[in-house]
Amino acid sequence: MSRSCCRLPTQPAAERFRTVDNRRVPVRTGIKFGDPPRTPCIRGAVNWPARGAGPGICRGGTKMMTAGIREPMADFGSLCAAFQATVRERPDETALTDARGTTELTWAECAQRVERLAGALAALGVGPGDTVALLLRNRPEFTLLDTAAMHLGAVPWSVYPTSSPEQIRFMLNGVITRVVVGERDLLAHAGDLRDGTSVRHVVDVDDLDALPATPASFDFAAAWRAVGPESPLTIIWTSGTTGDPKPVELSHGAMTAMLRSLTRLGGLERGGRVISCLPSAHVADRWMAHYWWMALGMRVTCLADGARILDELPHVRPTFFGSVPRVWEKLRAVLESQGVDPAHLTRNEAEAVRHRIGLGEARLLVAGAAPLTVATLTFFTALGLPLTEVWGLSETCGVLTANPPGDRRPGTVGVPLDGAAVCIAADGEVLARGPQLLTGYRGRPGATAAAVVDGWLHTGDLGELDEDGYLTITGRKKDIIINSSGKNMSPVAIENALKSAGPLIGQACVLGDDRPYNVALLVVDPDAVRAWAAAHGLDHRPYASLTGEESLLAEVAAEVAAANSRLSRVEQVRRWRVMHADWLADSDELTPTMKLRRSRVAHKYVSLIDALYE
Repeated sequence: MSRSCCRLPTQPAAERFRTVDNRRVPVRTGIKFGDPPRTPCIRGAVNWPARGAGPGICRGGTKMMTAGIREPMADFGSLCAAFQATVRERPDETALTDARGTTELTWAECAQRVERLAGALAALGVGPGDTVALLLRNRPEFTLLDTAAMHLGAVPWSVYPTSSPEQIRFMLNGVITRVVVGERDLLAHAGDLRDGTSVRHVVDVDDLDALPATPASFDFAAAWRAVGPESPLTIIWTSGTTGDPKPVELSHGAMTAMLRSLTRLGGLERGGRVISCLPSAHVADRWMAHYWWMALGMRVTCLADGARILDELPHVRPTFFGSVPRVWEKLRAVLESQGVDPAHLTRNEAEAVRHRIGLGEARLLVAGAAPLTVATLTFFTALGLPLTEVWGLSETCGVLTANPPGDRRPGTVGVPLDGAAVCIAADGEVLARGPQLLTGYRGRPGATAAAVVDGWLHTGDLGELDEDGYLTITGRKKDIIINSSGKNMSPVAIENALKSAGPLIGQACVLGDDRPYNVALLVVDPDAVRAWAAAHGLDHRPYASLTGEESLLAEVAAEVAAANSRLSRVEQVRRWRVMHADWLADSDELTPTMKLRRSRVAHKYVSLIDALYE
């Protein structure tokens, strides 16, 4: 294949696009791949079902994952239409519960509450395109409020419960949000959200009955029927390389296209059970436990405390379950501590273990958001629970590639979903294209133009494609930490918080990729150390000796604590180490312009870093 570009064939589905603001956007499924990316590519893979070509076809070296599989998910024009169709299909079936057993609603009851909440939001002035922020843990009210807002054509988005007040205000103003619904303790932590923001209404989720009545002129049916594939569905906030989060706007058409492609993995039927345990601000929980819920008519159980997921699985008995690698690795550790070795189990014994942990009826199991070890994949496969590892970003509705059932390749993230394509640029960056791509970064045309060039998303991930089109992620081009729970964060933002917390911390390197928490290597500023030493009668001591002085380390600890108070819990630095030598320009640690050489630092100090996790 030529190194100059990756020539991908054209899908005969151009009629599935419409023009919005002088640009072509996907309506339901399908994408036109006629134009190669301007960035030189060395390999590409594309996947879509071809018209008249039978149940499956191989294009660009990619194996199809959909041969002969029927469609359990209809081709809805919007998720509002999906919800309404499911309500008509199964009105008396249980749709929504919580782990405490205090709520159990049928689809008909959900529909009634959604309509009532939509009318109340309309009375507060919410209309098409307006944003509604939800500061909620996983609970039935989130599902109902989010669904109600989307039926207005509004754009609901979630805030991580661990976000700091400063971060919440940045996001509220970033997308001009006027209505916030939250839990009482989270609202109290955030402070007065009307102060210095665009917010006009703050609603306690426990006082929903006090919301204003539906306006007499409000037409609920007309409102949701006006929502189409190109309408905005949600905003997912993600970290940028500068440390500021960016608002990823996703459309109904993009999400339904991704869901239909992923549904073709097989094993899923309409109905079934799913558990909502990841934060709703994470795109994974939205597609797994919210959008698929309404599209497939699942019964969802909301678990407010995600740490209890392993205890809750036997009660829910999900037919579909997906989570981040840390959950799968924790489950494996629990089973191994109980003496479970899949290689030595009989078929009946393995089946008993599957039922005991609550996954005996699961038809599809997914791991994503961070790399999963081959050992963990092998463990669950031997137990009769083959995991499907997927890869994607918030900008791709969460999933772009997946390992096909029956041909999983551990260590890879599979092949592109139907309608999607990936290409490896000459510098190793993974470029992606497909109907599930973001509409853009809301209110940030410059950031959108930089990320999506000629319809190709520059993912920031580095990867390789094998001859069969299986993608392996090898690293990240951008400085983004993805911890073992799949949470994305910018180390630059954390480092800036550390360096601005006081006079002592001069340099910081924050690490936490694929780890349970963040650690930091810190360098104290030589000038600040000299001033501190003079004030404490220690100016005769050399720099290296002072960096181990307990009283100085206590002041460094105070600065770290001050920085942590400005960060969300997941961003906070749990453990740290002060280096005994300064980091100089044009060294292993810093470039000539004093920029951090993160990968070199991680390699040079690997033993020291590993010790911080012991």
